[in-house]
Amino acid sequence: MSRTVAVMCFAVVGLVGCTGSTSSGSAERGNAVRPGSGPTLLQQVRTAGQMGDELDVQPLRDPRVEDLRASATLAEARGDFTGASKLLAQAAVLTPEDPDLLQWQAELALVARDWTQAEQLATRSFDKGPKLGGLCRRNWTTLQLAAEARGNAAQATQAQQRVAGCTVAPPIRM
Repeated sequence: MSRTVAVMCFAVVGLVGCTGSTSSGSAERGNAVRPGSGPTLLQQVRTAGQMGDELDVQPLRDPRVEDLRASATLAEARGDFTGASKLLAQAAVLTPEDPDLLQWQAELALVARDWTQAEQLATRSFDKGPKLGGLCRRNWTTLQLAAEARGNAAQATQAQQRVAGCTVAPPIRM
């Protein structure tokens, strides 16, 4: 039994060692970059949204929308991204111009590898939402990842540069 476990551990470690990433410059040549897994893409976008120290003001929300958002959060935590998307679509019927919902739908479109839908939703979210802060960074990170996946290096670089513009340094207090 322990020998079997040892062999399995050795095999797993060997496979992990084979998954290193090498950059051959395919994005510069206009070829599509192979994106990471859906949850990895989602984590990249969410991390970008949490980088700042700015004040985050949340609007009062319709309780029905909050229930759907809570259910979508649970579905996403279970790995049921399709179920989460359906719940967010129901919430979007109630508040179709909510930039947070639009961005969340864009992130789930990344998971589904629907690059065009992700770009459209992230752009709508940016147009409707704040031009600074975490949501802004999530918008541009989504656009960057979708452009990279489609092989559009110029658009990906432009989006990456816009991420930095979403954060304003706090005033110096003496």
